[in-house]
Amino acid sequence: MFDRFREECGVVAIFGHPESANLAYLGLYALQHRGQESAGLAVSDGQSIVCHKDMGHVADIFTPEVLGGLPGPMAIGHTRYSTAGDTVLNNAQPFKVACNKGQIAVAHNGNITNAAELRRMLERDGAIFQASSDTEVILHLVAHSRERELAAALREALLQLQGAYSLVFLANDSMIIARDPHGFRPLAMGQLELSGGKISYVFASETCAFDLIGAVYLNEVDPGEMVIIGPQGMRRERFAPERNRAHCVFEHVYFSRPDSMVFGRSVQQSREMLGRLIARECPAAGAEIVVPVPDSGVSAAIGYAEESGVPFRHALIRNHYVGRTFIEPSQAIRDFGVKLKLNPVRHLLEGKSVVLVDDSIVRGTTSRKIVRMVRSAGAREVHLRISCPPTLSPCFYGVDTPTRSELIASNNTVEEIRKFVEADTLGYLPLARLREAVDDHQKLDYCYACYTGDYPTELVNIDELMAAKKKRG
Repeated sequence: MFDRFREECGVVAIFGHPESANLAYLGLYALQHRGQESAGLAVSDGQSIVCHKDMGHVADIFTPEVLGGLPGPMAIGHTRYSTAGDTVLNNAQPFKVACNKGQIAVAHNGNITNAAELRRMLERDGAIFQASSDTEVILHLVAHSRERELAAALREALLQLQGAYSLVFLANDSMIIARDPHGFRPLAMGQLELSGGKISYVFASETCAFDLIGAVYLNEVDPGEMVIIGPQGMRRERFAPERNRAHCVFEHVYFSRPDSMVFGRSVQQSREMLGRLIARECPAAGAEIVVPVPDSGVSAAIGYAEESGVPFRHALIRNHYVGRTFIEPSQAIRDFGVKLKLNPVRHLLEGKSVVLVDDSIVRGTTSRKIVRMVRSAGAREVHLRISCPPTLSPCFYGVDTPTRSELIASNNTVEEIRKFVEADTLGYLPLARLREAVDDHQKLDYCYACYTGDYPTELVNIDELMAAKKKRG
């Protein structure tokens, strides 16, 4: 069972560039943190679509030889962690089909909450599914539409979907980008200037993908908006009215890279403010050093240190090259899994009162192991500070969280959690301060359902969604 929130997925799209596959590959490389199970590219030369995908990391899948076999000026890409569907190659994206609308391919970040009902409806009408991913449902809806034009068929399909989706859709000679009416998942738009005054349009889950390829960030794809790009140029239109915004606040707490702009806001700015605010709310008397749990706790720890005046130290070193290990010592080593990933710097910790800053506590087992590690390295006291409120409820919009019964904060008080993780003190950031950190005082543009249990959409099949989470857990 995992004890961290797992990344969602990342999407990228390139239109109008002679090296679209290479740029899409680089974009996926920048988004690798959003999913490490599988990755894929679909590329069109204007006549046909070629798709290549596999299990594993982006750099291992797309060799120069593979990229050389993906010519064309249009490409979409996807890097995946499964939030819906099994971890198998059949569920790797993009999905590609040939239907009455021609060849089409799609990549999706999010989670369609009514996918099971739609799938049953389509199967009754004769649809045959090749995968268990909710994304395949979208393709079948488009193929079954009586609308002849692809954009109209996709619009009809999107209006049947509930939940979270940021989509990049590729046809032989065009591309469509769409985002759900609540704007759960991020989707940014940028451009590259080519010789002769031509412009290539780029889209990605995070702007760090733009930085790598030299693209300029323009704005966000609006909730409920479609961007249609083809031989006649680009047009932006609404396929649905915008509903109450529900941006995933955990993008700023944990998921996104700190060098990205997400929902039009700097992630680094948000995280440093999270740290500053928890330093005000939960000071640790007598603390001597502030230590982040790398890597996601670093920015908040910087903010905590600056606000409190307590020195910041990298006293936990992360091994960035840890994958799966199939070799364990015959004699059990306590907390072996955590020791593979983290190692303490003893001379920084010995005899010190330590503020340990992390982004979240899920089940609590990993936090306990890290507290023990810091203590065993000689720390006199360990004060654990979490840069978000207690996580009480599972997410159904594209983040793979445990069930409510498995979330430690859903079943225990803060004091009980403190005892379990073996910290001297434990402090969470209050919800009001989280809203302040992302500048959401009045607008309420963010989704806080994982902290409140107040979901922004109706979950008509919540029992089925919970059963799916238990199966994946």
